[in-house]
Amino acid sequence: MKKAIKVILGIIIALILLFAVWLVVLTVTEFKPDDVEDAEITSQATGILSIGDEVKIMTWNLGYGALGDNADFFMDGGKGVMTASKDRVSENMSGILSAIRDISPNIAMFQEVDINSMRSHGVDEADYLRRNLDGMDDSFAYNYRSLFVPYPIPPIGLVNGGVYTMSDYSIAEAKRYALPSPYSWPLSLGNLKRCIVVNRIPISDSDKELVIVNLHLEAYDSGEGKIAQTNMLKEILNEEAEAGNYIVAGGDFNQIFSNVDSDFEVYDGMWQPGMIDVADFEGWQLVMDGTTPSCRSLDKPYVDADKDSFQYYIIDGFIVSSNIKIESVNTKNLDFENSDHNPVVMTFKFE
Repeated sequence: MKKAIKVILGIIIALILLFAVWLVVLTVTEFKPDDVEDAEITSQATGILSIGDEVKIMTWNLGYGALGDNADFFMDGGKGVMTASKDRVSENMSGILSAIRDISPNIAMFQEVDINSMRSHGVDEADYLRRNLDGMDDSFAYNYRSLFVPYPIPPIGLVNGGVYTMSDYSIAEAKRYALPSPYSWPLSLGNLKRCIVVNRIPISDSDKELVIVNLHLEAYDSGEGKIAQTNMLKEILNEEAEAGNYIVAGGDFNQIFSNVDSDFEVYDGMWQPGMIDVADFEGWQLVMDGTTPSCRSLDKPYVDADKDSFQYYIIDGFIVSSNIKIESVNTKNLDFENSDHNPVVMTFKFE
């Protein structure tokens, strides 16, 4: 009996030591970006932006190529963790590429783009888009880097992903701004390090710039994180407006704008998006398409589900400076085949 107790105690001590070592390794290797740092730019574009141009811009959360219509996800109440095979990731990325080509944007802002992650089987999705949409400048910044995300079972594992911007026009500079995080150690070890990326595009014969802000705000916090990140976004946008620049901020807000008349109610017990009060953005244009969902719930797969009773959201859109004339905004209904989000497309001119 004593020998058995010693063996059991030895196993428990070994597991505790293993856990402690694992925690130290994750702490030492934790992604800790500077408050402001350069985002990586790849230059291929030859286009020149002029004041008289009409510009088509899109934003699309790609669901790291693994959240197609077959997927559910544990954070949304589903069961899935590894939500796609490598073949399905390839199929999703091929479908995403085809849709981008059909839309043919001058500027594209993507969120949840993986570079090397277990959840997307190591596929470099930014490189895939770069090679197949040649002739565009691009910038990339990480917002999720972890040597090993330990939860749930099976675990998420290695993650390297971020926000990715592509442009027909030359990107002169791209800066990553770290957003405030609602998570402290040790929860920070496995959570995203949210950011916004400010891309600067020169305008021919003008001393002003087109400033493209790519963002993906907090999703699963209790609300404080979204508010703090939205406030920081507002500060940065106001600084750019004071400089007289033309500004478009777009992405996955994980919030709906208060001026959007949505056709989609949020059911009891489902994930609830936040709300951005347009009154807090005086002098800005906040736009979303209220007629078509930009996101679906991942509590269950979409394929073969009852589409009439499914949970939909409108959380993707744009914040635009007053010196820009918005000509159209619409969400492309792709039936969530290759991502849990639909792309939102806007055309605009300079005032």
